[in-house]
Amino acid sequence: MAMHVSSACFSVFSHRRVHKIRAVASENVTTEVDKVKLGGSDLKVTRLGIGAWSWGDTSYWNNFEWDDRKMKAAKSAFDVSVDAGITFFDTAEVYGSRASFGAINSETLLGRFVKERKGKDPGLEVAIATKFAALPWRLGRQSVITALKDSLGRLGVSSVELYQLHWPGIWGNEGYLDGLGDAVEQGLVKAVGVSNYSERRLREAHKKLQKRGIPLASNQVNYSLIYRAPEEKGVKSTCDELGITLIAYSPIAQGALTGKYTPENPPTGPRRQIYTPEFLTRLQPVLNRIKEIGEKYSKTNTQVVLNWLIAQDNVVPIPGAKNAEQAAEFAGALGWKLDNEEVAELRSLATEIRPVTGFPVENL
Repeated sequence: MAMHVSSACFSVFSHRRVHKIRAVASENVTTEVDKVKLGGSDLKVTRLGIGAWSWGDTSYWNNFEWDDRKMKAAKSAFDVSVDAGITFFDTAEVYGSRASFGAINSETLLGRFVKERKGKDPGLEVAIATKFAALPWRLGRQSVITALKDSLGRLGVSSVELYQLHWPGIWGNEGYLDGLGDAVEQGLVKAVGVSNYSERRLREAHKKLQKRGIPLASNQVNYSLIYRAPEEKGVKSTCDELGITLIAYSPIAQGALTGKYTPENPPTGPRRQIYTPEFLTRLQPVLNRIKEIGEKYSKTNTQVVLNWLIAQDNVVPIPGAKNAEQAAEFAGALGWKLDNEEVAELRSLATEIRPVTGFPVENL
């Protein structure tokens, strides 16, 4: 997600192992969910995660307001995800707010949700991913450790499963990577990753961590059917080559691929500047074909485009769930697979659509 972002990529496919976990829903329905290793690390996560960018946010999401109703909706999204066996959650220190329009930090909310759920289910294992903001005044490896410890405090945990550099810094990147390595060696994280890293920066980060014997687990980037810069700029192929999992944020193009929006009914807020009526008009043929394919599998547009990403292999999409209904729909992207012809057809159709704007730091 944007400033507001995320990251990840994966390992040599012939050696990849898929692990099954059992998730027991509150209705006593048992679901089998695949887990995959995150890059060359020992961390295993579900094939699809949940992004918590919108939780507590009043600057990009939620129409600039946050209240108890939205809080309860976010908590329901968390619980329904866990019920469906999805236990990988991505947040960041800059998501949400502590001082505007009643909002609250996303890490604080996620930590609260995990604690409440574990009170009812002590054996629950949740994989938490959060991120370091490469702000210009943060210098050196200690800045990473200090920020991480602050995040751990908000989350209410002693360590997290994945810690990522949210975007490449204007300077100080060598120190930031040293800080990631220190975090692993101090036992504060199980795996480390980056976000919004270009092919060149990805190779540099991988090489530097490799010298310490630490795998770069992931690169979290903007990736969807209609935003395929990771393919076009060599990021996806580099992830595959180096054994780095690609974590896809904005995998449903912030709602544009769901079919919910039309030229007459564009999204509200800042998204309206990206997904304009003109763009949505050009997008309609793609949406129509997605719907047709979905009907074949009894799946929604959202489930089809998420499955399209999963079908790429070495990709873990993390759509943002604001409520229980969205979380339940995302879970429906698992347990089936588009065929190769459908994957290729959708890519070809989407190629005719002029790409939307990405996150500027991808070009740093």
